[in-house]
Amino acid sequence: MKINILSRIYIFFIRSYKKLLSPYLGQNCRFYPTCSDYSIQAVRKKGLIVGLILSIYRILRCNQFSKGGFDPVE
Repeated sequence: MKINILSRIYIFFIRSYKKLLSPYLGQNCRFYPTCSDYSIQAVRKKGLIVGLILSIYRILRCNQFSKGGFDPVE
């Protein structure tokens, strides 16, 4: 899928978060790939709108009550 400019901007912000903020917050994600990597993959594979929806759903599932595990973008 061709990535449009809005998707590129979104991916830039996610990567910036991973490099600048995430190291100070520690490893909190219970899933593999991490929620930020999942979000980038979802936007690349499904487009910005569907990718954002999948990312939000994933972040809502990533909590202390979830066992986590392997959860690829499908």
